[in-house]
Amino acid sequence: MSAETLLSEDEKLARLTGEARDRRWANVRPVDAATLIIVDRAGKEPRVLMGKRHPNHKFMPDKFVFPGGRMESQDARIPVESELRDEVVAALLARTPRATAQRARRLALAAIRETFEETGLVIGLPCAQSRALPDGPWQEFAATGYLPDLHAVHYLARAITPPKRPKRFDTRFFVVDSGAIRHNVGARVGPEAELTELAWLTLRETADLPLPAITRVILTDLDEQIRAGMIGRRHAIPFYYERQRVFRRDLID
Repeated sequence: MSAETLLSEDEKLARLTGEARDRRWANVRPVDAATLIIVDRAGKEPRVLMGKRHPNHKFMPDKFVFPGGRMESQDARIPVESELRDEVVAALLARTPRATAQRARRLALAAIRETFEETGLVIGLPCAQSRALPDGPWQEFAATGYLPDLHAVHYLARAITPPKRPKRFDTRFFVVDSGAIRHNVGARVGPEAELTELAWLTLRETADLPLPAITRVILTDLDEQIRAGMIGRRHAIPFYYERQRVFRRDLID
């Protein structure tokens, strides 16, 4: 991402507040969700994996996004090969009512599971021994011979969808290095899939994509963290939410 596309804090909030939104739906409580940003830093410029959402989706149709989705009950039952870093757990617990370490763990697992479901990519480590597994998508994940690698996951940002939207999510944005990809069962994209295409893009290339405002802002946060060498190190977590039709940005220490 070139210097001219970096946004100040005021510019980030102005973009979020100014994005056109249809608010004709009844208000609902945000659902816990997670998304995973996979960063490839092997080349001259970092690249991120993004997918284009199906045009028939009610929520963000035709937009490029990171793999992700809502947290599911099955995410509490999958065994793992490595646990979350302590600083990631602490940041996930902050500013969260009824927070528990188990809930923090489930959020990171949701990001890994959704990424597998949507892209076929496995963020895991070789399974050391036979484990009892829940039904559903985790069965297919474990069939690859790997179980989730939570230690590879870093916490970047958090954002809550504004009121009266068709869906509302309390989304945690996680980051992993592309080196954490240990297996690929094949892309799940296509005309009938949730994502119709996948692309590895430089941060500069994302500037021309149809992106939700929050995705563009998170990409700027990512760029800042990469430039500062903060990925993998403890840092304040940007938290975006709306009050009285105006977006705010707090920092979670």
